[in-house]
Formats: sequence, structure tokens, C-alpha cells
Amino acid sequence: MVRAMDKKHKNTKVGIVVSDKMDKTVVVRVDRYLLHPMYKKFVRKTKKFMAHDENNACNIGDRVRIVESRPLSRRKRWIVTEIIEKAK
Repeated sequence: MVRAMDKKHKNTKVGIVVSDKMDKTVVVRVDRYLLHPMYKKFVRKTKKFMAHDENNACNIGDRVRIVESRPLSRRKRWIVTEIIEKAK
């Protein structure tokens, strides 16, 4: 039997920071492209995630990788693991 803490591959996502106004928390926008079943056209779907940023290192526009974790607060279930690209 595998417990939740023994999982080797946690869910990760890459997105763009859209808000850093909170202390140690950033809001990350994750886009994904899906093929519309009827119109056969690619449609962009967007979802926002709140992520824990321990050192307040992220700024608006940064491209970051977030990983799933235990619940840290009411809406925060993700942690920023790395900043892939800083905003210009």
C-alpha cells in the first residue's frame, strides 16, 4: 500500500505569476490548449492557483514551476519550486 507521502511523482504545473501582493503567496496563471470537439480549433483554458513562495522571490510576470503539496491554508495547495524565467 502506497501512502500519499510516499508518492514519487507529484503533480507539477508551469505558469505565470499574476499577483504577488500577499505575504509568502503568489497567484499563478496556468494556460492549457485544448482542441474544441465540434469546431476543431484550439481553445485556451486558464486556471489560477495560489502557491506558497517562502522567500517572496517571485514578481509579476515571472514564469514559475509549482508542485502540489498538502493544504497550507484555505486555498493554498501548491508550492513554488523554481523560477524558470524572470520578468523583463
